[in-house]
Amino acid sequence: MSLVEVTDLTVGFGELRAVDGLSFRLERGAALALVGESGSGKSTVASALLGLHRGTGAYVGGAVEVAGIDVQRASDDELRRLRGARAAMVFQDPLSSLDPYYAIGDQIAEVYRVHTRASRRAARARAVEVLDRVGIPDAGRRSRARPHEFSGGMRQRALIAMALACEPDLLIADEPTTALDVTVQAQILDLLHTLREETGMGLLLVTHDVGVAAGSVDEILVMRHGRVVEHGPVATVLGTPAQPYTRELLNAVPRVDGPGGPRPRVDGPGMPRPRVDGPPAAVGGTASVTASGGGASVAASGASAGTGAGTASGASSGTRPGTASGVAAGAAVEEAPSAAVVLEAVGLRREFGRGKRAFAAVDDVSLTVRRGETLGIVGESGSGKTTLGRMLVGLLEPTAGHISPGGGVRPDVQMVFQDPVSSLNPRRSVGESIADPLRARGERDEGGIRERVRELLERVGLEGAHYDRYPHEFSGGQRQRVGIARALAADPRVIVCDEPVSALDVTTQAQVVALLGELRRELGLALVFVAHDLAVVRQVSDQVAVMRGGRIVEYGPVDEVYESPRDPYTRQLLAAVPALDPAVAAARRATRRAARQQLAAV
Repeated sequence: MSLVEVTDLTVGFGELRAVDGLSFRLERGAALALVGESGSGKSTVASALLGLHRGTGAYVGGAVEVAGIDVQRASDDELRRLRGARAAMVFQDPLSSLDPYYAIGDQIAEVYRVHTRASRRAARARAVEVLDRVGIPDAGRRSRARPHEFSGGMRQRALIAMALACEPDLLIADEPTTALDVTVQAQILDLLHTLREETGMGLLLVTHDVGVAAGSVDEILVMRHGRVVEHGPVATVLGTPAQPYTRELLNAVPRVDGPGGPRPRVDGPGMPRPRVDGPPAAVGGTASVTASGGGASVAASGASAGTGAGTASGASSGTRPGTASGVAAGAAVEEAPSAAVVLEAVGLRREFGRGKRAFAAVDDVSLTVRRGETLGIVGESGSGKTTLGRMLVGLLEPTAGHISPGGGVRPDVQMVFQDPVSSLNPRRSVGESIADPLRARGERDEGGIRERVRELLERVGLEGAHYDRYPHEFSGGQRQRVGIARALAADPRVIVCDEPVSALDVTTQAQVVALLGELRRELGLALVFVAHDLAVVRQVSDQVAVMRGGRIVEYGPVDEVYESPRDPYTRQLLAAVPALDPAVAAARRATRRAARQQLAAV
């Protein structure tokens, strides 16, 4: 008997059919990935396996059997026994899944007691045991911590520990690594693989990231509009995809082993190309980054938007010339080694806390960005990337150092935030949010403001008629386009993009990245692209700076840094990037496991 057997599953919400006639099997100990864009029905399928649509008003048809239980016909008591004990789910956002008021260990112990009727002491011991099993250091002490005291990766490990408490036969992981940096993502995926080997549990992985699926599962099921597009062994589907849509997904995946620089624009259905009415961008630029005190001291000059030459000196970078391809094929670009400096920071330092508890999130970082250039800033969570970006915009005042031109909030430097949901007011139309920078600089002609906003909406691939719509009426990618339009309203010279595509599926991600590159070329904008996704950074950047512990450890032309990294930390980041080839992914996982074992032995 299969662990999971789904036959002709259909899920509808009113007139919307989210899943349409889906069938698949998952054997015990096997791993299957549901892959597709946002809205393809992946998470709806995962919820249906646990009967989570019951009582919501959704229509669910077909047959779903999990661990021998008919989910459609099961009583409420049977479903409660299924959830957690026989099948467990790890959700995308651990903060919304964990109670902020209770200690992590207490929450895991409560799950264990509900399903086993164990004593408080036994449940507490079980909580510490599973936390230790998923790699939480000093599990006994950390079990008394609350969710806000854990990092993002540790919170995800805690959710996995909670799911493992009752030793389920099936683990459903719904986008478990979406918001994690590459090294933590690799750790979580390695953990899931190890647990599957040790316990024999089945794994259903829901993800929009094809690279994550490549090294984690045996089979892939590609979904679109609620239906199966392609289903087969992971090596076959990724190596020789039979369907055009699967090939489109694979082509949209950014890769660290490809050429650097932006790629041509990718338009989605109903996404018109932005109007081109700005000045042509025949611009280039240079960037210099300095991090003293054990970091790197670097200067690069003479890079145009399409070609660049740089020299770097310092502890980790040495001296090396190089080139960076920074524009899409066919774009007309002229070399401009003397392009104007649009943003310069010298000796930036930002401390948080006071006295003995003070720590420097950014420590002695200097950079120069010229017109038309994209500078990528990469590093793990906590490396100081976002703090640096907020200082460049003026949202944070540096503890030391200075930024020119000017100080404080600078209208000529705008920011596109990671989460457009939290950066847009849900009670105001998107048009009014985009109009805010126009009114802030003194414009009073409401007719002119409205017309300008309509032009900006069209420029980013939306419709002018969307002025009066609210954020909840847009998809994630469309909301990010609204954020870009709002940044453009102030006519900036520099846009700082803080993880602008981290939560988007690969095709939407490609559309937003291509849009930013197109706007850069058309308007001569400079971009500072902050991200933990090294593949995306390679795709968009001319130069790249690698941050660790608040300092720059390596800097240079993007192709050079990626192909010949000099700092061990940069090599570690690149080794953690998911590979589309399952054989390569398995080899990298084995290498990481050997390194961890060697470290543990020491």
